Amino acid sequence: MAPGVRRYDPERRQRIIDAAIRVVAAKGIAGLSHRSAAAEADVPLGSTTYHFKTLDDLLVAALRQACGAFAPAVAVRDGEDLAGALARLLGETLSADRGPAELEYELYLAALRRPALRPVAADWCESVAAALEPWTDPVTARALVAVMDGISLQVLLTDTGYDEPYAREILSRVLRRPG
Repeated sequence: MAPGVRRYDPERRQRIIDAAIRVVAAKGIAGLSHRSAAAEADVPLGSTTYHFKTLDDLLVAALRQACGAFAPAVAVRDGEDLAGALARLLGETLSADRGPAELEYELYLAALRRPALRPVAADWCESVAAALEPWTDPVTARALVAVMDGISLQVLLTDTGYDEPYAREILSRVLRRPG
């Protein structure tokens, strides 16, 4: 290729996002930089700054992808109530391979210090609540998301095993209507 001629690479942006996710999974958000993403993606450093002007831009893209891959498909099986279905879904998410859940929550919690990530985190919460609305009202759906996040964080942060009967009981309590 002649000097100064760019090679067309339509997948480069996606490779950089995938690389950023791998870096965060391996080293945490503190280990992510344009340079580390470029090295992991095997692209020139200038490619990362061309596609993502700031590190927050790259983190937003990574969080969107991680949340998209992690978005739960709420499926209630025959003979199963909503609390049971959600407890089962949490169990599948918090299984022996916690890597995807840890990655998603690391990116999700980065919104505490990085305001650019907050709209993505909010969109994720809203999408999960919307997925629950066929079974419950919007307020209860948001409460269920909050409870599921709390249970997930407790399991991930304390390195304890997931207790599905406990989760089902707590979720059932949220679903009970007063009176």
